[in-house]
Order: sequence, then structure tokens, then C-alpha cells
Amino acid sequence: MRNPSTDKPQYSIGTVAEILNVSVESIRLYERKGLLLTAKGDHNRRTYSDADVERLRCIRTAINEQKISIEGIRRIHALIPCWKHLDCPMKQRLQCPAYRRNIAGCWTYRHEGNVCAARDCQACIVYHLSADCERIKFLIHNIDPATLADPAHCHQRTDS
Repeated sequence: MRNPSTDKPQYSIGTVAEILNVSVESIRLYERKGLLLTAKGDHNRRTYSDADVERLRCIRTAINEQKISIEGIRRIHALIPCWKHLDCPMKQRLQCPAYRRNIAGCWTYRHEGNVCAARDCQACIVYHLSADCERIKFLIHNIDPATLADPAHCHQRTDS
């Protein structure tokens, strides 16, 4: 599902701001609010990948077109059952702030003593899947990410 070539940090914050027609301050705000994890390059400068640019596009679409606030996006990310996608045992879930709280995506919490403790959140499947605006509702409904690759599944509709 992930494409390593899109994960290579290659853009400065100014370049990304220009690409997306957004202020540098907005990008920094999204980072502070936990919507975006960024790599740090030379001299501790933020660097962004193509995947980061797409994530920011998703954030901007949610804010500008769907009128979802930053806090709303954080709450949507909090609804993704990361523990299911990472096979986290129940004992560890009960101690994990991402499981107990519904404030933000799991990558915004400190992970100690669980399956995520040694993971790099920027490389985590849950973080990457959460950036896909078209598929996030399937994550929330806990549909297996492998089935998301099937275009027929993405267009199925159930009226209940």
C-alpha cells in the first residue's frame, strides 16, 4: 500500500506552502496539532515528502471544502482503531492512551510498553492510511485495509 518513493523527504516547508497555496504558519499549526509528522533534515529544518504533500491536501480539503475544523480532523483520526490494524493485545490496549482516549490519532501519543513502543509513527501503516481522505471512513468502520485496494469495495453502498 505504501510507496517508498513517495516517502522520501525532499521539499522545504516553503516549497510545500507554495505547492499547496497555504501559509508556512498553517503547515506548522497542523504539525503542532498532530495532523502531520515531519522529518527533520539538515540544521533541524522540516522536510516533506510527496506523501506529506498529499496528506496536507487531504487536510486542506477537509477544512476548506467539507468545513471540518482542525479539532474535528483530530477526532476523526482518533476514531481509527489502530489496535486492530496493529494486532495490539487487549492487555496493552487497556493501558494505551490511544485506546482509552478519543482526542487525536494514535501517532500523537507516547507509546510505552506496547507493540508501538519501538515503531516509527511516520512509517506506521495507520498513519499512512489516515491520510487517504477517500478511505478513512473504511478505517473507522474497521474494514480490513487489504480490501481497500479493491475498487469495487470502495464504491459499495449500503443503505441501512
